[in-house]
Amino acid sequence: MTSSELWTRATADRYDTEESETSSAAFLEPTLAFLADLAGDGRALEFAIGTGRVGVPLRERGVPVAGIELSEHMAAVLRRKIDEETLPVTIGDMATTVVPGDFTLVYLVYNTITNLLTQDEQVECFRNAARHLAPGGRFVIELGVPPLRFLPPGQVAVPFDVSERHLGFDTFDLVEQILVSHHFTRDGDDDRYRRDASRHRYAWPAELDLMARLAGLELERRVADWSGEPFTENSAKHISVWRKPSR
Repeated sequence: MTSSELWTRATADRYDTEESETSSAAFLEPTLAFLADLAGDGRALEFAIGTGRVGVPLRERGVPVAGIELSEHMAAVLRRKIDEETLPVTIGDMATTVVPGDFTLVYLVYNTITNLLTQDEQVECFRNAARHLAPGGRFVIELGVPPLRFLPPGQVAVPFDVSERHLGFDTFDLVEQILVSHHFTRDGDDDRYRRDASRHRYAWPAELDLMARLAGLELERRVADWSGEPFTENSAKHISVWRKPSR
């Protein structure tokens, strides 16, 4: 067990509904094209596969996919969509759990590496990815750039969504590199809101590159989104690709 917080049954059951926009075919097309191209004719392994938002349509695209997932409740929702033989999932943490075989692609999307709350565990996640990769294989991470420049002196919170049915903001512990993501979600047509919060350890691109080097991986590419737009100082997130040397 790692420091990752476990997703509960209630959270798992409503996850797909709350992520319906990011689960649409139009939204996912650039993601799936990017990952399928890197997987080539090989197998892909998704760390923290969750309910299969990405893994299931990638498998339907013809890429053999396996997954690792810490929450049995999230995996149970995935299993309603696809059988174990078609998309096998191992229950365990993404820093230490090992599944059989080699993969041409290991990927970790939607900021999920931040669920590991210590630097040591994030380093082990990179090492675990390298452990699963065949020579020449790639490890891909999708991660937001910490929005610390939006923090004026004395402020510890940054809003990321203010809409009719959802209020979201992050608070930061700048010493421990921990952010807490706060969500106030309007469930019905009345004025009642459900409050949720989750902890994350944010990391900079340069820090991830050093983790990759410790795992024997080399940075191959970094872009601002799944469509391949250039990564700049103004990019809100990055898609980073590290390669396991062929020799």
